[in-house]
Amino acid sequence: MNNRQLFLSHLAQTTDFPLMIEIEKAEGVFLYGPNGEKYMDLISGIGVSNIGHRHPNVLAAIHDQLDKYLHLMVYGEYVQQPQTLLAQALVNTLPDSLNNVYLVNSGSEAIEGALKLAKRFNNRREIISCVDAYHGSSHGALSVGGNELFKRAYRPLLPGIRNITYGEIEQLELITTDTSAIILETIQGEAGVRIADKEYFMALREKCNQTGTLLIMDEVQTGFGRTGKFWAFEHFNIVPDIVVCAKGMGGGMPIGAFVTSKKIMDVFKENPLLGHITTFGGHPVSAAASLATIQTITEGNLIEQVEEKATMFKRLLVHPKIKEIRSKGLMMAVAFDSFEVLKPIIDRCIDNGVITDWFLYCDNAMRIAPPLTINFEEIQEACQCILQSINED
Repeated sequence: MNNRQLFLSHLAQTTDFPLMIEIEKAEGVFLYGPNGEKYMDLISGIGVSNIGHRHPNVLAAIHDQLDKYLHLMVYGEYVQQPQTLLAQALVNTLPDSLNNVYLVNSGSEAIEGALKLAKRFNNRREIISCVDAYHGSSHGALSVGGNELFKRAYRPLLPGIRNITYGEIEQLELITTDTSAIILETIQGEAGVRIADKEYFMALREKCNQTGTLLIMDEVQTGFGRTGKFWAFEHFNIVPDIVVCAKGMGGGMPIGAFVTSKKIMDVFKENPLLGHITTFGGHPVSAAASLATIQTITEGNLIEQVEEKATMFKRLLVHPKIKEIRSKGLMMAVAFDSFEVLKPIIDRCIDNGVITDWFLYCDNAMRIAPPLTINFEEIQEACQCILQSINED
C-alpha cells in the first residue's frame, strides 16, 4: 500500500474529509510534497511553527541534546539543564509574579494542570469560562470549552462550570467568592479572532482581586510573539495569576506549560504530594527546542516586525467578497459571507499552493497565522494567491 492508503487504513481519522496533502519535507514557510508540490503554510500548523519549519537554531539545539540524553525520569525528580534553562527563559519573558513553571506535553495538558492547581489552591469548585472558548479536547479542557456541539456527546463532563460571554463587562458580576478560577483565551481563537477591549480586562482583573478568584489566561494560540507582543495579555496592561502556553512554544516539538507564582504552585507538593504528575512533560529534546525558539523570537527582531507584516496583509487583501478582517498582529480572521463561499476559496488556495483554513466556531472566516519569519515578498505572494483563488469562482 502507498502512504495515502496506509493513512486511511491504519491511522485514526478525525473527519471523513481529511486534507490528504502528503508532505515529504518542510523548510521555513514552505511544505513540499513527494512529487514536487510546494505549499506556503499560512497557518503555521495551526499556530505551532511561529519561527517557521525546521528553523536552524531549533535543529541545532535538538541535535546537541540528542548527543546527551533523551528521557531520564518522570518530571520533577532529576535536575535536567534543558528544563532549568527553559524555565528561566520563560520566566524572563513574564511579570515578576509569574515565576514558577510546570512543563507538560501539550496545551490541553497544560489546561488540565492549571484547572487542578486553581481548585487545589483556594479549595473552591466553581470555574467560569467563556462562550465559544476553545481550551483543548481532553475531558477537563473540553469541560471549560464554550461550544456545546463539541461537548454534548461526551457528557457528563466536569461539574461546576459556568459560561459567560467574552468581552461583556456586565457578566463579570457572575464571578463570586465561590469561584475558584475564570479561564479565558486572551484573544478568542476558534471563535474567529475575537478581541475584548482593555476596559474589559481591567474590570476582569479587579473582579478577580475582589473575590479571590484566580485568573487563568490561555495563551496557547496567542503566545510567543503571535500578536506583536510576546504575550497577548501585555496589550491589556494586566497580569494573570496563571498563564498557559504550548503550540508556538516548541519550534515544532511537542511541549506545553502553565506558569504561576511559587506560592500557588507549591500546593502541588503536599496533601497529596505529587499533586500533578507527567511522565514526559519537559522532555529534554522538546525543552531544548523551546529554549532555542524563545531565543530566536526575542533576539531576532521577529516581534518588532509583526505589526508591519500584519498591515501588509490587510492592505493587500481587499476584495468585494472580503467583508471584514479581524486581527491582532499575525493572528487574523478574514471574514466572508458564509462557509459556502469560503470553503471553495480555501480549496482553490491549496490547489494554488497556499494552505489556509477556517475556525472551529467561525466557519465563514479564513484563518491566517503564518510563521513570524514570513517575509514581505512571501506575504505579497500569499495575498496574490488568495485573491486569485477568490476570483476563480
